[in-house]
Amino acid sequence: MNAIEIEGLTKKYRSGFFLRSVTAVENLSLSIKEGEITGFLGPNGAGKTTTIKSILGIITPTAGTIKIFGEDPKNVSIKNRIGFLPEEPYFYDYLKGYEFLKFYGNLFGIEGKTLKKRIDVLLDEVKLTFAASRPLKKYSKGMLQRIGIAQALINDPDLIILDEPMSGIDPIGRKDIREIILNLKDKGKTIFFSSHILSDVEMICDCVAIINKGHLIEVKKIDEIRREGEGNYEITVKAPNTQIHQLLTNIEGFLKERGGFLVFESNKGEKQKLLKKIMDVGGEIISVSPAHKSLEEIFFEKIENK
Repeated sequence: MNAIEIEGLTKKYRSGFFLRSVTAVENLSLSIKEGEITGFLGPNGAGKTTTIKSILGIITPTAGTIKIFGEDPKNVSIKNRIGFLPEEPYFYDYLKGYEFLKFYGNLFGIEGKTLKKRIDVLLDEVKLTFAASRPLKKYSKGMLQRIGIAQALINDPDLIILDEPMSGIDPIGRKDIREIILNLKDKGKTIFFSSHILSDVEMICDCVAIINKGHLIEVKKIDEIRREGEGNYEITVKAPNTQIHQLLTNIEGFLKERGGFLVFESNKGEKQKLLKKIMDVGGEIISVSPAHKSLEEIFFEKIENK
């Protein structure tokens, strides 16, 4: 069974003085497997948060169906299996870390020794035991994100949905959150999260889904992404002067400029022909190496082509 099953999701809003119809998400279909980490990528306004709110049952789709572990997301019982951290959560400044988790535990009907044990375990997992008695207003951004994740885990959910969990956090804080997410996967949990930080997504995800202008444009395993470009070669070239630079950029195979050098790409069969063309116009070969597309390169290709 898939953890999330979306078929033909469409969400339209009325916006502005004339209540013009705006389509936030259109005909989106997506399956999320149990036990996997899936990254949900897209530029601002692409429809990520609308999709997440629809999955959670916070908003009602205009059309389409959503199932979570085979059930309607508005079914109250299924919410016990879901943990959620929004993009901009509100934290009660004067609550201490322990009190904050106790409050959310009580909302799920968890009490007494069971709740205390659960809070202690979570504080240890998110590395905040030392700050359990500290008011949240004294937490750093990274600490607030970690206590927010602990809140999302208080009910021991099977599905964890995180909206931009690494936004605005320094590299050390992002590393901590990556470790938390990977540990959740090791426990058999399903994690679905949106992010703008593509390097983090590439490091920890099993699969990525890319959305743009309300349309799902790509769903791909990270292993497949890493295989893209295999068999091709990246050729780095220096142009001695402006005239040669112009000639080089007109050669088929020119890809981009990077760090003052020109980068070309070629498959194995055309590599020698391309190298000859480059040298014939006066280009200086700096390096020739196997090409591998990063998630960032693929992301921009998909977005620019839509």
